[in-house]
Amino acid sequence: RAQAGGTVRTTFLNSSAAVACGRMIAGAILFGTTAVNAMTNIDATRARRFPPSDFPAPAWPYSRRDMSRMDEAADFNFYSAPRFVTHIDEGAIASLTQYYDEALLAGNDVLDLCSSWISHLPPNKELGRVVGLGMNARELEANEQLTEWVLRDLNSEPTLPFDDESFDAVLNVVSVDYLNKPQQVFSEMHRVLRPGGVALMSFSNRCFPTKAVKIWLDADDEERKHIVASYFWYAPRDGWADIMAIDLKPSKGAGLASGTLPSSFLGLFGSLLPSGDPMIVVRANKRATCAT
Repeated sequence: RAQAGGTVRTTFLNSSAAVACGRMIAGAILFGTTAVNAMTNIDATRARRFPPSDFPAPAWPYSRRDMSRMDEAADFNFYSAPRFVTHIDEGAIASLTQYYDEALLAGNDVLDLCSSWISHLPPNKELGRVVGLGMNARELEANEQLTEWVLRDLNSEPTLPFDDESFDAVLNVVSVDYLNKPQQVFSEMHRVLRPGGVALMSFSNRCFPTKAVKIWLDADDEERKHIVASYFWYAPRDGWADIMAIDLKPSKGAGLASGTLPSSFLGLFGSLLPSGDPMIVVRANKRATCAT
């Protein structure tokens, strides 16, 4: 995340339309690729649904070793000093903010898990309650998009201090790889979402490697999509619908200012230009259980 007054890149490891009971719910327009097609610099062909056949295991498939980390010390210690930096580049941030603008509806109540000094929410969208849950008070105090915040280490206390069905959307930005109790956390996400509500887990290929779980470090980006999708599938089982991964990676040369290079040049050499940090969202909706 960029320090005030300039961009600071931290050191990371580079690894290779729901209507519930008649009420429009966040994420409704993302059941297909229509919203994806409307987004600038997003390749709509890089969207993937996860059918039941992708999850053959009858129960939670991960072991304690899968969720182990190189540094098992208390996370509150690791995050005790504020980090006013961005963990992804400007192109990835812009893609995520644009996606949020499509996925979230005006008035939605939003929970931002593993929150920090910035939530990447669209600045002109009038949301309802926006709650940040994180581990550094100074960072959370600086987040002007939050209406309230709470301190919690989900790796030592994987519960959410909110009532059932409190939110329309749960967000998590580049932190799902640090969760060592994802089964409990995803079940809690499901509990606090309203029927039809959406959970949006976004990640890139950067992390603090000593704090990421082993299964994440051993995987590539495609495998990581499946890992997060499996968290939804099993926590709780049959609790989520429309599990999907969407690659928000900007197109080649998208970060260049308009008119900087002629389109003929980009057509010939665009594949050789850097495309910036990848940005991937794995999302799902809480199944709506409406009386008939």
